[in-house]
Amino acid sequence: MGPKTIRVFHLSVAALAILATPALAYSLKFNTPGASDDLRNTIQGASLLAQSADDKSKDAQDVLAEARADYNRIVSALFGEGRYSGTVSIKLDGREAASIPPLDAPSTVNNVVVTVTPGPEFTFSRADIAPVAPKTDLPEGYKVGKVAKSGVIVDAASAATTGWRDAGHAKAEVSYQNIVADHRANQLASDVRLAPGPLVTFGRLETSGNKRLRTKRLREIAGFPKGEVYDPKKLDQVQSRLQRTGIFSSVAITEAKTLNPDDSLDVNLAVVEQKKRKIGLGAELSSSDGLGLNGYWLHRNLFGGGERFRVDAGISGIGGATGGTDYSIGARIDRPATFNPETSAYITTEISQKNEEDYTENAFDIGFGLTRIFNDKLTGDVSINYGWSKVTDDSGETYFRQVYLPTKLTWDDRDNALDPTKGYYIQAGVTPFVGIGGDTGTGAQVTGDLRAYKGFGQNDRFVLAGRVQLGGVYGSNLENTPRDYLFYSGGGGTVRGQPYQSLGVEVLEGGTLKTGGTEFVGFQGEARIGITDKIGAVAFYDYGYVAGGGQSGSQAGAGLGLRYKTGIGPIRLDVGFPVSGGTGSGAQLYIGIGQAF
Repeated sequence: MGPKTIRVFHLSVAALAILATPALAYSLKFNTPGASDDLRNTIQGASLLAQSADDKSKDAQDVLAEARADYNRIVSALFGEGRYSGTVSIKLDGREAASIPPLDAPSTVNNVVVTVTPGPEFTFSRADIAPVAPKTDLPEGYKVGKVAKSGVIVDAASAATTGWRDAGHAKAEVSYQNIVADHRANQLASDVRLAPGPLVTFGRLETSGNKRLRTKRLREIAGFPKGEVYDPKKLDQVQSRLQRTGIFSSVAITEAKTLNPDDSLDVNLAVVEQKKRKIGLGAELSSSDGLGLNGYWLHRNLFGGGERFRVDAGISGIGGATGGTDYSIGARIDRPATFNPETSAYITTEISQKNEEDYTENAFDIGFGLTRIFNDKLTGDVSINYGWSKVTDDSGETYFRQVYLPTKLTWDDRDNALDPTKGYYIQAGVTPFVGIGGDTGTGAQVTGDLRAYKGFGQNDRFVLAGRVQLGGVYGSNLENTPRDYLFYSGGGGTVRGQPYQSLGVEVLEGGTLKTGGTEFVGFQGEARIGITDKIGAVAFYDYGYVAGGGQSGSQAGAGLGLRYKTGIGPIRLDVGFPVSGGTGSGAQLYIGIGQAF
């Protein structure tokens, strides 16, 4: 028992000694003779020693491990800059780290000196790659005479492989490579050969992970192109269709490693379903419009076929300076993959009450529609609806009953819908309506919404954003047009700095009646400036013009705002002031989530 007890005692003392070792402190010196500032930054950026120089919790073993790893990391960084004759020396208290055995690390390290001599730039004496599929876009830098950066060779091989995959050769790969550096001439000869493999078609789709969604519906929504020539973009479309449903938290598509005897390729689809139900709440505050609250309840898979059922309720105008409180409640059910994988069908209905400054409206709507995804940027929507409303204003009670056909096309190539820095958003809509009783006329409402964004500077720190809104009602006179089709100006969606819907037109009908116009033009411009990674400032100018019934008017507003970026979009605070028009005075405050447009 005695010898065993002594051995345990000695191990315990060793462990306590390690725990009691003080934090290591050492100086780090980086020498890069002949390197430009950019190259020096690249080299230091690749070094673990440089990245963790301020970490006082490391011991000598950690320093040695980082030093040994830095040889390969720095050499790779030099290759990436076309430097193939460089030398790297890393000394720990005067000893070359590469000569220190990993299990014989020093107990302490006081000084670390890294010396990197980059050597000359190499250029391509040969830059061959073959065979290359038609329409393959090879890197511009992969040419004789260009700087022979190792990353360019990798990019060229990747582009050539992708080119063959895009042409239907799913198993294309690099079959041969011969890369030789001539250190006397400072040149690099690169020869890469590819094996395209056979033309491939899509085979079977194997599915897994769906528990509540029926497998048949999973396949219908996915729209897997069985039997068609292989195209990786078609697999991206399968993934996008499934993600659009909102049913899944994860969608993973894996290609089989080998082809079937008939050169078809099987694909495995694994999904993870989200929780069936979700509740959401939102709020928006304006000094003139008051407080608006909204919420929804969502069921992601109502009948087991991917149907999304959503109930929305909202209340707005709480404490507003104009009008009263508005209420609405509505429901909508969407069914994906109706008629084809890119088309969804929906049924929607809503009951609402509006208490505006000039009128009160009770309304009911119900409709059936289709949404078609033409591509990742273009979407179309068309529906047939029935609407009923009772409007009470200075002229008395007016009843509107109509069948209407709202149709719209949306082009959206913005990089971020909530906080865009580049791209365009264009939406064009036309809503023909037919009066079927009461005081409703027959005509059409036409609308347009155009937005553009341009970023400048590092990480698009500065962004210029502009928006133009257009609207018109044709075929129906002003008095016989349902209020929802008329246009007002003022408020967060049109002209900040002016009260909500403060600009319309006045018509004479047994007195002076204020109402919306049949023509509208609006402009909003913003200059967005990033102050920090999270905080930004905005300067804006808005303009609105409304006409109808022989009357017209315009207004403008301008102001400043703050933005605070969050994971769900920037929190928006705008303060606007009237610039022109006699519809308002004093500051207007707007708070919300996401940019104003």
